[in-house]
Amino acid sequence: MTEPRTVTLLTEDHGNVTIPEPSWCVGHADHRPDTYRVDLDHKGPEHRLTHDGDLLWTAFLGQAPHSTSPQARALGVFVEQGRYARTLNATELYDLAATFDAHADRLRELADQLAGLLEEEQR
Repeated sequence: MTEPRTVTLLTEDHGNVTIPEPSWCVGHADHRPDTYRVDLDHKGPEHRLTHDGDLLWTAFLGQAPHSTSPQARALGVFVEQGRYARTLNATELYDLAATFDAHADRLRELADQLAGLLEEEQR
């Protein structure tokens, strides 16, 4: 059995904070020492959902174990909408709909991954 991973991050308000690091976390290379403990978070690989090169959505597994928000403390999938705004003809609209179908499949895969991770936590 492997030992659980941990990571120690410097914070503005609590100094060095050591927290468990889930296997899905991509690490903390972008961590800044002026971060407060409540803002420490884990992020999974970012999924950029695009159409014709334009960003529509960004989605990734996320968790902020010391957040003041119970929802942020729980493991979830963070989803952000991009700035796509276009007037489309019928063909372009069909293409966009097909893109949404493909992205819906990717979001379902993330939901399955999340459900599996939450099920493992309950064991």
